[in-house]
Amino acid sequence: MTSIKTLLGCSLLALGLLAQPASAADKTATIHFGDLTWESGSLITQVLRTIVEKGYGYPTDTLPGSTVSLEAALAKNDVQVVGEEWAGRSPAWVKAEAEGKVFGLGNIVKGATEGWWVPEFVIKGDPAKGIKPLAPDLKSVADLPRYKDVFKDPEQPDKGRFLNSPTGWTSEIVNTQKLKAYGLNDTFVNFRTGSGAALDAEISSSIHRGKPVLFYYWSPTPLLGRFKLIKLEEPPFDAEAWKTLADASNPNPKGTRSLEPHLSIGVSAEFHKQYPELVAFFEKVDLPIDLLNQTLGQMSEKRLEPKAVAQAFLKEHPEVWKAWVPADVATKVSSSL
Repeated sequence: MTSIKTLLGCSLLALGLLAQPASAADKTATIHFGDLTWESGSLITQVLRTIVEKGYGYPTDTLPGSTVSLEAALAKNDVQVVGEEWAGRSPAWVKAEAEGKVFGLGNIVKGATEGWWVPEFVIKGDPAKGIKPLAPDLKSVADLPRYKDVFKDPEQPDKGRFLNSPTGWTSEIVNTQKLKAYGLNDTFVNFRTGSGAALDAEISSSIHRGKPVLFYYWSPTPLLGRFKLIKLEEPPFDAEAWKTLADASNPNPKGTRSLEPHLSIGVSAEFHKQYPELVAFFEKVDLPIDLLNQTLGQMSEKRLEPKAVAQAFLKEHPEVWKAWVPADVATKVSSSL
C-alpha cells in the first residue's frame, strides 16, 4: 500500500496533476502536506495536520518526496504545506520565494543548529568504557586530513568516511560542496545514507560500539539529546561563500559554516491567499526546542508513530499550542483528543 501511494504521489508531483484547493470557504478541498521523512519534520507535520483537521475542519493528506521535489511542488501548488522548511537554504526556495510563489511562515523552532559532529569520546576518550582519545587535537574541519585513519572507511580503508545526508536533501548538496571546499575529497569518502533513519542507525550503532564516526547532523533531533557529541569548527559564516555551497554545479565552492537555521512552515502562494486563518495560525507556531528534542527522543526510543506522538503532545502540552490558535479552535482540538 505504501509503495503504491509513494509511486502515485511522486508521479502526480512530477506531472502537476494534484487537485488544488478551490477556495478559502471550501471545507471539502484537501490540503496536501509534504510527507517529511526526518523525525522532527514528520512530528511537526502531524501536529499541524491534527489542528487543521480537528480545529478548522479542513481535510488533509500527505504526499511523499525529497526536500528538493517538495519545494518544487510547493512552488506549483501541487503541495500546499511543508511543515518544517529550512527557509533560504536551497536556490530553488530562494528563487520561488523571490517570485512570490512560496512563503515561509513563522520561526517555529528557535535555537536550531546543524554541522559536522563526532562523538565526544573520539576527542576526550571515555575511561569508564576503556576508550582512549583517538583524535585529541581534533577541533575543526581543517584538522580532519590527519585523522582520516581514525574514521577509516570499511570499503576504502585508505580514506576516512564522512556520513552525509541522503541524496535528495538540500544538506546533502551543501555537505558535498563542503568536502570539496575543505579539500577533503582525497582523504574522505562521501558516504550518502539511503534515508534519515539509515543515517540515525549508522551513527547510533557506531557510538554504542565505541567506534569513531564523523557525520552531518542537525537539531531539533533526539540524537543530540541522547549522546555526548562535539561539533567541529568551521570558518565564520560568509554569505557569498554560502551561495557556492548551496549550488551543486559550482566547481569552486568556498568553505563557510552553514547559514543560521530559520525553521518555518512553507506554504504555496495559493494557500497563502485562500487560507488566511491558517496562515495566522502557522505564523504563531513556536515549539520549545528542549521540549521538542525530549519528545522526539521518546518517539525514537519507543519507536512510536509520529501521529500518535502528535496526539499525545497536544493532549499533554496545551500551554504550548493553545497560544497559536483562537479559543474556539483550541476547544475543538481539545475535545477531539
